[in-house]
Amino acid sequence: MTLRTRITLLTAGLLLVAFLVLGFALEGLLRNFLYGSLRTDLKEAANQVVRLLNLGGQALLEAGLPPSLYAEVQLLPEEDPALLAREGGISLQKSPALGSQRLLLQEEAYRELLKRGEVWAYAELPREGHPLRLLVYARKVEVNLSGSVWKGALLVGRPTEDLEATLSQFARIYAGTALFVLLLSLFLARSLVARALEPLEWAARKAEAMSARPEPLPEPETRDEVAALVKALNGMLSRLQEAFEAQTRFLQDASHELRTPITAILGHVGYLLRRTPLTEAQRESLEVVKREAERMGKLVSDLLDLSQSGAWRIRPVPVRVLDLLEEVREEFGKSFDGEILVEAPEDLYVLGDPDRLHQVMANLVSNALKAGARHVWLRAFDLGDKAVVRVEDDGEGIPEEHLPHLFERFYRVDKARDRERGGSGLGLAIVKAILEAHGGEVWVESQVGKGTAFSFSLPASAPPPPPR
Repeated sequence: MTLRTRITLLTAGLLLVAFLVLGFALEGLLRNFLYGSLRTDLKEAANQVVRLLNLGGQALLEAGLPPSLYAEVQLLPEEDPALLAREGGISLQKSPALGSQRLLLQEEAYRELLKRGEVWAYAELPREGHPLRLLVYARKVEVNLSGSVWKGALLVGRPTEDLEATLSQFARIYAGTALFVLLLSLFLARSLVARALEPLEWAARKAEAMSARPEPLPEPETRDEVAALVKALNGMLSRLQEAFEAQTRFLQDASHELRTPITAILGHVGYLLRRTPLTEAQRESLEVVKREAERMGKLVSDLLDLSQSGAWRIRPVPVRVLDLLEEVREEFGKSFDGEILVEAPEDLYVLGDPDRLHQVMANLVSNALKAGARHVWLRAFDLGDKAVVRVEDDGEGIPEEHLPHLFERFYRVDKARDRERGGSGLGLAIVKAILEAHGGEVWVESQVGKGTAFSFSLPASAPPPPPR
């Protein structure tokens, strides 16, 4: 997941959480306001009825309860909450809105009313479809009838469906608005993040386009964090360049210095083997010294080649691939008991340095022979803008876990066996360096017991112009 996507998703997540928190807060405030207004209206209506009751029950009977309310005055001869919940008190007066229905509360609400003197509760009136839900304010009152004072209860209620409809409509409007704002914010956030990260992407493209040798990035003229990052990268690249040059100088100096004693050792060992009488044990020891010195000489030569890989002077010219493969077959065929086969188009040319490409082919064929191959196939394929050359053998093969590391310096599949064969562990690293210097690439396929195939690609070329 890219940084741009992560920042956009993080922004969207924060906005979503903010919208949810704000939505719940607004819905709660609106609910409290609406229900608070309803409670105030019910209390004022109850107070008006109480004032009529204070004038006497007859005054209430004459005036009646407000028609806009669901209200009822009940006499409570028995204060039994369970009985009141089932049957209610004696109905003294009902508002027209109730019709023939009774306004009854739950048992717990009646218990609270008898204990505290007032209670807020919900009641439901049956009707077609869903029952009508009411918010009810109930309070204990005293009713004076013909000189007798009765304990009673005043129940005043109003439907809550209009309030709930208002809250539902608010939720729908808010959700739609929040979704639109969220999508718009996502679009704007992605655009703004893209503009903010554009300098970083520019620096990444410049770094990817960099050649094998580190070169400084062009520093932007701004004074923001991107400019500081590019400046820090240039400092790091400068230090890497210095370290690379120091490593190259060390390898070159060490290789040159080691060549002289190795040459002296080989010369003296050769003289002793040719010109002096030796016992069998002495000759065997000198042969070991000669073999190890030759291996050391090859290692020094490989180190020197590898140290110069970044500074090789490649002189690319059109090279006929068939001629290159035939030269390698002729070179190795004289000392190889097996068979080397060549398959290549006659008119296939690549752009490269003939000597370096010969070195690549010789290295790959030498590895095939060391792997115990009896047949080696040198094949070339024309792919239009590039050519692919394959060196296939029927040798012992390479285990799969070693394939990703074959082109690393000093890597050996079997250290003991490679040492006996005279390998330095640098041959394939040099092959890769040469091909990359030509703008090509190399890869390997292998199965244990079936053989190995090294392939590399090179830019195709037109035939050279005829000599004048």
